[in-house]
Amino acid sequence: MTNSTYILTLTNNPEGVFSLIDKTEGNQIIPIFEDQDDAERYAIQLLELNNGPDLSIVEIDRELIIAACEDRSHKYAIISQDDFIIPPTDTE
Repeated sequence: MTNSTYILTLTNNPEGVFSLIDKTEGNQIIPIFEDQDDAERYAIQLLELNNGPDLSIVEIDRELIIAACEDRSHKYAIISQDDFIIPPTDTE
């Protein structure tokens, strides 16, 4: 797939795209990873730190997921290989 990015979905519900809550604005933000290893590492950290949901990594075209987010007025963040993202430690 050209221009591939990766998102996290609920393992038993691939339509359920994982998102984070921005506590200052209250918005849900979908992390879109440029690197598959980063997406996998983040999913593992979420599970270990928060006993979070079982997540799957889904490869998707960058323009397709951005267009879907914008069509639905969802916020998103592109996580590049140079970015360092740590899962929140609380489950509120």
